[in-house]
Amino acid sequence: MTDQQRTVRVVGPDYLLAGRYRLAYKLGGGGMGAVWLAQDTLMGRKVAVKQVTSTAHLSDAAAREVRNRAMREGRIAARLTSLHAIAMHDVAIEDGEPWLVMEYMPSRSLAQALNSTEFLQPYEVAQVGAQVADALTEAHEAGIVHRDIKPGNILIADRGRTLGIVKISDFGISRAKGDVEESDSSVITGTPAYFAPEVARGQDPTEASDVFSLGATLYTATEGRPPFDIDQDSIALLHRVARGQIIRPTRSGDLTPALLHMLEPDHTRRPTMAQARDEIIRAAISSRGHIANLRGVPITSSDGTVPAWAHRSTPVAETRRPSREFGNTIAGLPAVRSGGLSDDQTPKPYAPPAFDPPKKKNPLEVVLDRIDDVVGDKVDISPEVILAVLVAVGVLLIVLIIAIL
Repeated sequence: MTDQQRTVRVVGPDYLLAGRYRLAYKLGGGGMGAVWLAQDTLMGRKVAVKQVTSTAHLSDAAAREVRNRAMREGRIAARLTSLHAIAMHDVAIEDGEPWLVMEYMPSRSLAQALNSTEFLQPYEVAQVGAQVADALTEAHEAGIVHRDIKPGNILIADRGRTLGIVKISDFGISRAKGDVEESDSSVITGTPAYFAPEVARGQDPTEASDVFSLGATLYTATEGRPPFDIDQDSIALLHRVARGQIIRPTRSGDLTPALLHMLEPDHTRRPTMAQARDEIIRAAISSRGHIANLRGVPITSSDGTVPAWAHRSTPVAETRRPSREFGNTIAGLPAVRSGGLSDDQTPKPYAPPAFDPPKKKNPLEVVLDRIDDVVGDKVDISPEVILAVLVAVGVLLIVLIIAIL
């Protein structure tokens, strides 16, 4: 497909993808494109669909790279069967371009949770860490390095039957053993606040780098800020990361030794992901004993209930305060070199593909959404069924009143 043949595809609600997936509304954006809620009309289930960055007006080589990256993410995620990783269902091809069809879990990210509270309790963070580390252990055993672990890529189910379940998402810049791709060690891609020091210095990300990034993510959840603090200047932050000098944690309690081991500046001295998982369990949630007792179960607070910050009913701030900005995935950052940095390699912000604004919901949809908000955390029954029961009860009451009169 040439540049002249490619056109900007504008999609929106009711768009039928690949003759099967009907888009509902935009859920958000990832490192490679927009993510939509959709209905799988064949299987009768909700799914999340990732629309890759449009290849319109790109060179043939650049467009090929975008498509290859999407296919690579699909293949990598499909290798995982962990209960704590978002499942990849399908790759739908539309106009020669791949769309990734994934498990949909109504959720909020750990980053969003941190917008509803200053920091989380170590006991809760330990459970998040153990479940994510378990999924990443499977990934590493399959030869997969995630490369972009951060609060925004950790999801916690916020309602329904799965309330409190934790899953890792977005394998958009992952790499698997056997991938053949030219790389440029002078530029790096990821989220600077969670980089391992060796990655900031231009070394290839490894399993040990994932361990550091998960440690930095858990540190952020307990401390309320990343281990290298916050800086709007990505290059200045990158230099601090390259030196590996973290701010010592003060709120992580019994989790502190495990975090400091994961955040070891020397990658050869860090634990494996499986060892880190077990250290987290032993340090802060030893009462749960073993990862087998944590798989597939919701995280809980010290009183045995799902934490309030995980519930959909707990509001999340629309915008982050400047001091709470945790960073975005950036491509093209110049690696830190002893000889200095080049001036022409500056990070470029991600621009999501165009989409139509959502259509105004009809009254029935508003009612169904309201029912879902009220009972979604308590029962695993669809809002349509609940509404039908309410209508039936109302009709029966009217009939009884008429009969009595």
